[in-house]
Amino acid sequence: MTLTVKLLLITALVLSIIIPFGYFLIGEKTKKRYKRAVGVNAFFYFGAFAIAAIMMFGGAPAQAAEAAGTASNAVGFGYLAAALSTGLSCVGGGIAVASAASAALGAISEDSSALGKSLIFVGLAEGVCLYGLIISFMILGKL
Repeated sequence: MTLTVKLLLITALVLSIIIPFGYFLIGEKTKKRYKRAVGVNAFFYFGAFAIAAIMMFGGAPAQAAEAAGTASNAVGFGYLAAALSTGLSCVGGGIAVASAASAALGAISEDSSALGKSLIFVGLAEGVCLYGLIISFMILGKL
């Protein structure tokens, strides 16, 4: 990626923050105006993110990269897969722990003998995060 393209992407990301929220702050603060500002911000941000991802993974094919001695797209996708497996499993584990822990606290407040059973369910929800981390280590071990 050339320096000009990098500067354009950085400029687009900065403008994706400044323009929508400047629009929101200047006028009357209504719910419709806020939703429009957040929508424009998300559009510009994810648009710049998609363009950067296309440019990052738009390299040479694997055979040409091996001949040149550089990394191929497979390495980039491997790192992306490791990050997604860890990140998404932790998000799912967090959602599971949030609901299980609140239910466990409610059960414990009514009957204190339910502590052991409720901790098992919270621990199982936390185990999802560990499984994602193990999978990402296995992916990184193959790279």
